Amino acid sequence: MKPSTISSLVALVNLVSADWQFKSRSDLAPPRLNIIIPTTQDVEKGYLFLAPFAGYQGQWHGPRQPGPYIFRDDGELVWSGYSYYSVWATNFQAARWRGDNVLFSFEGDHNAAYGHGHGHTTILDQHYETVRELRAGNHKITDKHEFHVINEKTALIQIYQPVPRDLTTWGASPEQQWIVDAIIQELDIETGELIFEWASLDHVLPDETILPINPDQAGSGYNSSDAWDYFHINSVDKDSEGNYLISARDACAVHKINGTTGGIIWRLGGTKSDFTLGPEVQFCFQHHARYVSKSDDGTEETISLYDNSAHGTESDHGHEVHTAPTSSGKIIKINTATKKATIVQAFYPPDNLLSKSQGSTQLLPNGNVLVNWGSSGAITEFLSNGTPIFHAYMDSGLLGEGVQNYRGFRYNWTGLPSETPSIVSLSNTQGTTAYVSWNGDTETAAWRFFAVHTNGNNKSSREYLGDATRTGFETSLHIKDRFITAINAEAISADGRVLVTTEIAKLEAEVLPPSTSSHDNGNDRAKSQLSDPVGGSRRGEKQEYFQTTLKNPAQDGNAKSNWAETMFLKVNRFPWRT
Repeated sequence: MKPSTISSLVALVNLVSADWQFKSRSDLAPPRLNIIIPTTQDVEKGYLFLAPFAGYQGQWHGPRQPGPYIFRDDGELVWSGYSYYSVWATNFQAARWRGDNVLFSFEGDHNAAYGHGHGHTTILDQHYETVRELRAGNHKITDKHEFHVINEKTALIQIYQPVPRDLTTWGASPEQQWIVDAIIQELDIETGELIFEWASLDHVLPDETILPINPDQAGSGYNSSDAWDYFHINSVDKDSEGNYLISARDACAVHKINGTTGGIIWRLGGTKSDFTLGPEVQFCFQHHARYVSKSDDGTEETISLYDNSAHGTESDHGHEVHTAPTSSGKIIKINTATKKATIVQAFYPPDNLLSKSQGSTQLLPNGNVLVNWGSSGAITEFLSNGTPIFHAYMDSGLLGEGVQNYRGFRYNWTGLPSETPSIVSLSNTQGTTAYVSWNGDTETAAWRFFAVHTNGNNKSSREYLGDATRTGFETSLHIKDRFITAINAEAISADGRVLVTTEIAKLEAEVLPPSTSSHDNGNDRAKSQLSDPVGGSRRGEKQEYFQTTLKNPAQDGNAKSNWAETMFLKVNRFPWRT
């Protein structure tokens, strides 16, 4: 058999493995998290918010249904946003807007060769209904990299704006005329009004770039689609004084911007750093820079970021540049009086990951830190001293080999779906099994099942069949040696209230997957998250190595945490959490 045929068959088996997860929602084929380090009791409360998509490793690998997802720590699906966001979606998060809990995600076109997106941001409410679509102002198009809600009212976004310029001063030929003007905007979410705009070419010359103009990494400049991306803004934050923090990936620097004049207050890193960088502070090609705190006298500022220490494209186009053995999450303290930057805490991957693009570092209210490893397709929660207490990849088997995820977060969330639950009733030689699920629901504690009988006068009555405790996305009840022609169910809350009643499901004959020889009598999702239908994923096979060969110098559980000593986070920075 030809290698290409074998490859196609293996890929087909992996596509099939994404199916058969839910009897009540056969249309859903979400990623199966490959959990390498299961959660401990020390993880922060809340769900995982991820938006995995396919990456390229010789061929495309990744989720069958890329899109925004909410997962439990054990890999159980809470919500699939596959049909809620169209085209390509990323940067999926929860936030507060106008006093309400909301979800948002970028959706639009994706240029994997240069890591850009062109589209808009869509906001959903707790019922998963669209309440707002926000687009960039000033006749520009929103890029995928940033949407950050400030004070429940405004949003920070980033824009990829190709413009023609004479670039010969920076080594370009006369034909290489296109450069990216990296732009940030602050918008009123309700009205779309443009509040602030800042453009990199007005303040930062191309001589600050780390990547020269060429066709392999940051663009060749021959046309607008291949414009030289000399700065590449990938995150924006705003402090309490109205100044902005900008991460410029291709300058390997973080800039603090005056919120009134647009002038640069300071640069951290890059070729023109205003600070001396202490041990472990050095970073390059970073993502997701965020303000953490500021001292009372204003001389010390603490920020967090994701240090890629590598550059490459999401499509494996061009060459890669490495500046350190692994990527890491970092918390950095800046002293504007002494002009020194020191490391507060660094968080290293338990399996030596080096992500060439994407990534995020989220500081959690309990002091833990959640690091998303970008193009490496993994996520880790750490204690404040750098000890990993949860580690997972975004998909399993060959589907997980190339999976990527731009940012990953943990939030508390209450989902109250407007769509009705889905129920099916299946029969085989052992009797009847009813399966029910409610996509996005977080409030159901149990399902109560009834047989529905209709008499000759077309009047119906219900016979109680039993309750089943909800332990996952899908719940089932098996009725042995009975064939019940019609079944429905009620969703029961933790305090005993009936939340919703399903439609009536008519009995159908059960169809089993080819590898299943006996009836599954109703386990909620009896598939191991580490199983691989084609003989073992490379990532899964590393499980023992991950757990015994930890490279982080702070892996000792008794190590003293610098971060814990300097943690100024307040719970009100995360107002949607309870």
